[in-house]
Amino acid sequence: MRVLLTVQMDTERANKAITGKTLAHTMQSVFERIKPEAAYFGAKDGMRTAFVVLDLKEPSDIPSIAEPFFQDLGAKITFIPVMNFDEVQAGLQKISAS
Repeated sequence: MRVLLTVQMDTERANKAITGKTLAHTMQSVFERIKPEAAYFGAKDGMRTAFVVLDLKEPSDIPSIAEPFFQDLGAKITFIPVMNFDEVQAGLQKISAS
C-alpha cells in the first residue's frame, strides 16, 4: 500500500543530529531499506519535516521504519494511505459500477 510518511523532527534533537553529522546517516539508512518513491523536505508546524512516499508492504514494517526516527530524532510520525490520480480514477469507477 502506498503511504505518505511524515517525519516531524524535534528541533533540539535534530540540531544535535546535524551538528553531530548523524541526521543524514539516519535518513539514508532508513531510505536504503524502504526505497521511497519520493522524498521531500520542508517545514511543517515550525518543525523540520520529511514527506516520504513509500510502498508499505506489511503493517509489521511500521516499527522498523519509525523507530530510527523516534530514537534518533524524537520525531512525530504519521503514516497516511495515499493514491495517485490513476488509482483515484479506478476507485471512482468502482463506485459508479455499484
